[in-house]
Amino acid sequence: MRVFLLFIIVGLLSGCGGINKILKNKDPEYKLRMAEQYFVKKKYNYAQSLYEDVMPNFKGTAIFEDLYYKYAYCAYYQKDYLNAENLFKNFLEAFPNSPKAEELDYMRAYCYYKMSPKTPLDQNNTVKAMGMLQTFINTHPGSPKNKEANELIDICRLKLEEKERLAARLYYDLGQFRAAGVSYTTLINDFPDSEHSDEYKLMVIKSYYKFAELSVDERKVERYEQVIAECNDFMDRFPDSKLVKEVERYISLTNNNIKKI
Repeated sequence: MRVFLLFIIVGLLSGCGGINKILKNKDPEYKLRMAEQYFVKKKYNYAQSLYEDVMPNFKGTAIFEDLYYKYAYCAYYQKDYLNAENLFKNFLEAFPNSPKAEELDYMRAYCYYKMSPKTPLDQNNTVKAMGMLQTFINTHPGSPKNKEANELIDICRLKLEEKERLAARLYYDLGQFRAAGVSYTTLINDFPDSEHSDEYKLMVIKSYYKFAELSVDERKVERYEQVIAECNDFMDRFPDSKLVKEVERYISLTNNNIKKI
């Protein structure tokens, strides 16, 4: 085991020594050739260092566009998506008429998609990804990437929906039933095409029913009437839902409670 680790350490040190030696070389052509070799070998950290070093030497030349293109991808392949997005943006500003412009316009949006975090976390990058992907579709209506872009938008939308669903469920589980009812209603409004809309509506009914149950006697009737209104709305919107019988049960329970009062 120790011998194995020693080989790894020696390999790393020799690699670092090699790149430093190349960087000290005063021939930019040589350094560019080595950058290309490292890029092909997928040693993107070394390639990135060399591309960055020789950029001033080749700015304005015919090869600068390809050099910058690969330099930007070095950041992407190292999963430095924030830097990669910025480099792709800079490429588009420098070479707006490049044959690679459409590709990198898509990659900008894709970087934000890659930065989209797990569902419970802040979804600012998810929202940005959706906006940029939609902008790409609108800007490049004939692009072969549009199918994938639409699929990614759907994935992002589902993630945002799930985040809202978890927040609404948390209110319900904590016994904050009025807040839960409002949150589930917002969820339905924000994602009207969701295949779970009837389930969210049932949770609205359950939340307001619980809220009415726990209310002071003077407020119970009006709050139970809100439950009935939500149940009627469910029947109008989801007449074929498999949850209809459950909603009918809540109508019966609520009417009985109103009669008792």
